[in-house]
Amino acid sequence: MLNDSSPAVPSPDTHWMALAGRCDPLASARDRARTVLADVAPCVNDAVLVVSELVGNAVQHTTAGPDCLTIEIDGDQVIVAVHDPEPDDGRVHLSETAADPLAESGRGLWLVQTLARRWYVETTAVGKAVVAVLPRGETAISRAAGS
Repeated sequence: MLNDSSPAVPSPDTHWMALAGRCDPLASARDRARTVLADVAPCVNDAVLVVSELVGNAVQHTTAGPDCLTIEIDGDQVIVAVHDPEPDDGRVHLSETAADPLAESGRGLWLVQTLARRWYVETTAVGKAVVAVLPRGETAISRAAGS
């Protein structure tokens, strides 16, 4: 299968990984995020959690599952994106139960929103990408502590 969602000319700081057809795309994506960010970004654990939530959502809420993962290191930020072949139909949004501590599910995008500077859905040539922008130099815990 031709994968049209790979970057045409990736920059040296953009890392791409195919997820389509993998038996365990979650583990593969988490491992890739850890490997790429281990020595260059203090936010590695936040990024791994965000990648896990975005890939998990693509596995659970799309027919085809995730197509690929991109991780871009851009100055003071890390941009992660999970691409899938389904169109953006407005279904990617925070759940109404996200803040409910008794809810069994529905907190994934709430976690993404909490850890990232921002997140958004982007239409691509072959579907959509759910993108999260994280601060490269600090973790959510250090931001919350004010350090």
